[in-house]
Amino acid sequence: FVERYTKFVKERSEIETNYAKQIRNLSKKYQPKKNSREEEESKYTSCVAFLTTLNELNDYAGQHEVIAENLTSQIISELSRYLQELKTERKSHFHDGRKAQQHIESSWKQLESCKRKFERDCKEADRAQQYFEKMDADINVTKADVEKARQQAQMRHQMASDSKSDYSAYLQKFNQEQNEHYYTVIPNIFQKLQEMEERRIERLGVCMKTFAEVDRQVLPIVGKCLDGMTKAAESIEPKTVVESYKSGFEPPGDVEFEDYGQAMKRTASETSLSNSKDGKERPGGKSKGKLWPFIKNKNKPIAPDFSHLPPEQRRKKLQGKIDELSKDIQKEMDQRDALTKMKDVYAKNPQMGDPTSVDPRLTEIGQNIEKLQHEVQKFEVSFLPVFTLISECVSVGKAIFSPDGSYTEEQNSETHVKANINPNPTSSTPEFDDEFDDEEALPTIGTCKALYPFEGHNEGTISVAEGELLYVIEEDKGDGWTRVRRNEDEEGYVPTSYVEVLLETNAKGAMTYI
Repeated sequence: FVERYTKFVKERSEIETNYAKQIRNLSKKYQPKKNSREEEESKYTSCVAFLTTLNELNDYAGQHEVIAENLTSQIISELSRYLQELKTERKSHFHDGRKAQQHIESSWKQLESCKRKFERDCKEADRAQQYFEKMDADINVTKADVEKARQQAQMRHQMASDSKSDYSAYLQKFNQEQNEHYYTVIPNIFQKLQEMEERRIERLGVCMKTFAEVDRQVLPIVGKCLDGMTKAAESIEPKTVVESYKSGFEPPGDVEFEDYGQAMKRTASETSLSNSKDGKERPGGKSKGKLWPFIKNKNKPIAPDFSHLPPEQRRKKLQGKIDELSKDIQKEMDQRDALTKMKDVYAKNPQMGDPTSVDPRLTEIGQNIEKLQHEVQKFEVSFLPVFTLISECVSVGKAIFSPDGSYTEEQNSETHVKANINPNPTSSTPEFDDEFDDEEALPTIGTCKALYPFEGHNEGTISVAEGELLYVIEEDKGDGWTRVRRNEDEEGYVPTSYVEVLLETNAKGAMTYI
């Protein structure tokens, strides 16, 4: 039974170990991957709560490992050692019992032997006596034969008497040994076996109690893990995600009626889609205005200054990049300070090292700091107009909305709106094919001349040669890219600063940026 119970506890310990391993693997599997979208989203309260849950679950798995360890050390090891002691003690008691049993059986055999000898001697004495009496009554027998028969009878009687004495003495001895065997030796052996069994049962009871206590000991920590999961769930704030995804765009105003029946020059209104750069009027085309969250611009290249993002998102990205570069600068400066102190120590104590050996590393760190500071200045230059734009939008109390590439800026009581155009009209978003499958190709709104050559390695861009003439199908939306077409099948984006754009005055479908 001890072996069976030990095997049971061992299997329970293996289950706890495997369970803890599976829980740890599960927690590790759902940890956010480095340099991935999951790591970027980990700042949101729901993601932070989930990460806390994973960490608490990892601690929870650790408690099951503690259970397995305690079961092994406090029960399995102890019972395995005790089982060997128990087998040795039990074997010893059974050996004593067999030895006592063999001794009493040997004594009984000797008693039986004495008894049979006494019986034989008595029969021999009776036959000798009968023979003597027969010889004494026979008148034909000589006196010598009679005397010989008499002596033989006397000898047999003496042997019978001696056998009787031996039998009587051994019988007394056997009775004494038998009494001691059944009233002392065997009861003592059974008493030891009983005590051994009582200790075994008591020991198993203690182990069964320990089996429960091992679980009970980890319950407070398990409870804290569960409390941590509950607290993390309660800390989720849905509004923080909404706030972090605000775009900084404003919704456009109502489109006013334009009367083409009157021969007059229309002026730009707050709701007109006009070009603030050249003040030329651009009537709306056939392209549908789609809301930014519901379309995917697959072919549009991602700008290194995050200009492809809405203002609010761009501001956050730029701020994050600036903070990251600032940390790198501080790290490099700390290394520079440490090396400078080392150089001073070497200068004061030449035996510790050569001060000039530090100079190459100091020079390298100085170049790194200069490079990082230059990067910070670039992002700060990009950050300032975005921050100013958002501040102006907030100051006039207008709602923040996020149509793709579209925002409104108040300037001299005239609002300029950048309309939403899908950069790739021929490839609709899969989720909304049924809704936007009737979109037509963008019309030509002007021409442009390439001032510099552009390779166009990124997806969505097009290569141009210096001096090449191209058709403009979509103006710069403020992200530094202009969409052009070389022929019916070849189109893409080129940097606006690389081309000189000449727009047609009444190009149909022209959508301009203010």
